[in-house]
Amino acid sequence: MGAALATGAFLADSFGAAAVEAGAQGQATSTIVFENARVRVKNVTFPPGVTAMHTHDLAHVGVVIQGGMLEFRYPDGKSEIMKLEPGGAGYRDANVTHQPVNPGKTPVRVIEVELK
Repeated sequence: MGAALATGAFLADSFGAAAVEAGAQGQATSTIVFENARVRVKNVTFPPGVTAMHTHDLAHVGVVIQGGMLEFRYPDGKSEIMKLEPGGAGYRDANVTHQPVNPGKTPVRVIEVELK
């Protein structure tokens, strides 16, 4: 979740799910659970394995629901490993591109609140 995030913080089901963004088996799933003119709230699950490289268009706050380890790989070849604790939270700026990897055996789940 950016340079301001420390290990142990955040890095990141239904109030009427509006949409699901996700891919094939082993890919993260992102379900929109609430949206209005100011925010979009997503329930994101990172299953064990590698998730596709993607860019976050909006700044967002993440709250860890189900913790674990995530490695974030960046286009410049750098990476960081973060231990996500349930209840931890963090912030990430807009226009960050990364590839999350869950090296564990259980999913990691985060609620992301995107700021419009």
